[in-house]
Amino acid sequence: MNDLLDDGFDAPGPGNNAPEYTVSEISGAVKKTLEGAFGRIRVRGEVGRVFKARSGHLYFDIKDDRSVLASVSWKGQLSALAVIPEEGMEVVASGRLTTFGSQSKYQLNVDQVEPAGAGALMAMLEKRKKQLEAEGLFDAARKRPLPFLPEVVGVVTSPSGAVIRDILHRLRDRFPRKVLVWPVAVQGRDCAPQVAAAIEGFNRLSPGGAVPRPDVLIVARGGGSIEDLWGFNEEIVARAAAASQIPLISAVGHETDTTLIDFVSDRRAPTPTAAAEIAVPVRLDLLAQVEGQGARMAAAVARGMARRRERLRDLGRALPRSDALLASARQRFDHAAIRLPAALRSGVQARRPRFAHSAALLRPQLLTGRLVRIGEQLAARHARLGPALGRPVERARARFERSARIVSPLPVRRDIAREKRRLVSLSDRFVVAAQAQEDRRRRKLDSIDRILQSLNYEETLKRGFAVVRGDGQVLTTRAAAEAASALEIQFQDGRLKIGGGGRGARGKPRSPEQGSLF
Repeated sequence: MNDLLDDGFDAPGPGNNAPEYTVSEISGAVKKTLEGAFGRIRVRGEVGRVFKARSGHLYFDIKDDRSVLASVSWKGQLSALAVIPEEGMEVVASGRLTTFGSQSKYQLNVDQVEPAGAGALMAMLEKRKKQLEAEGLFDAARKRPLPFLPEVVGVVTSPSGAVIRDILHRLRDRFPRKVLVWPVAVQGRDCAPQVAAAIEGFNRLSPGGAVPRPDVLIVARGGGSIEDLWGFNEEIVARAAAASQIPLISAVGHETDTTLIDFVSDRRAPTPTAAAEIAVPVRLDLLAQVEGQGARMAAAVARGMARRRERLRDLGRALPRSDALLASARQRFDHAAIRLPAALRSGVQARRPRFAHSAALLRPQLLTGRLVRIGEQLAARHARLGPALGRPVERARARFERSARIVSPLPVRRDIAREKRRLVSLSDRFVVAAQAQEDRRRRKLDSIDRILQSLNYEETLKRGFAVVRGDGQVLTTRAAAEAASALEIQFQDGRLKIGGGGRGARGKPRSPEQGSLF
């Protein structure tokens, strides 16, 4: 640019011989001068208009009370930004000052954005919080209850910090459970995408798969400044926690620290250790509670039985005695027993005239005549039976002869041959099936016999053991053997009889010459 001025670009007066430049040459000279004079700079100001093009580039303004600086972050630079510029934020933007020659503009190519202070961060946090709250992500109705006793606990945190050790130690003390740890960065530009990916990854696990799906999630981090905890204020983390199908406990920072994930989570814990205490109950307390409930149940059953027993005794006292209940029936039975012989005699006397009248009518001649008539009827029917049976037989024979003349004998022989082959096949199959069934039963019988032989006490005798009997009974103690009058010891190859037990057959002490069995 200085060269242009030195060459008389602005030299006054008509008829000068100043050189001519193209627009592109002027634009390139301005770009070279601007970039050479400033290089990489940091600009502080308030973010104005923000526009993201379809190409993925982000265009925004940085302004103060008097001027506006156009800024741009290319698509490849956005992923490296710790904070995405939003309208109204006060930021410190770092980058290179350059020009946009096609429109005679200069702009700042931003590759790093930092909040200008805690006030700006809190303002942005409050704005984001109101937006998510308006969408209903903070509603208590959408929060899921935590499982009473989870089988698997998923933890999203740094694997090298004290947080994971505190959580594991507290879970081991209260109620040991399976723990899956998803390692993430808990601060910096990688924090938010890694935490969101961990929550989504746990939710993608299939129940009953090779890697078990957690029943509850704990997102944990130790305390720190608002900048250290800012990754948990990112919208991507809040939306991932809200979309989680697994109940989620947030334990980010200390009790006084508050992040957006605390509002969308199903339960907030003041510390990571408290999150572990919320996730599982105390095993000893559960055992004590079960024992207490069992004692109360036993006492309640005992009291119920006592009340029912007392009630039964009261009802039993209200009932009459068994003698009183049976006295009337016993008296009626005695009266009936007394009247029975006389009633039998009177009944016989009353029926004797009718019997005599009936006996007078039953004469031998009447019976003989009736038998003769019945015989004549049987003879007549027997004479008619032969012709009656012959006529159906003749009709059936005639029908059969007509059928035999109509039906050719060849199909009949084929049917007979086919049925004969079928009969032979069935007979062969029956023989094979019977043989197979017999083999199965023989194998089963052999197996049972082997089991029986293994359980037989005589097999045990072959291994050096013996059976001691005294007076016909199997003895298992020394006292029983000493009390027996005679002993018999069964070995593998036979039995050995000994005269008596500890005191002999007549109760006398055994002499030293007789020896001892024990």
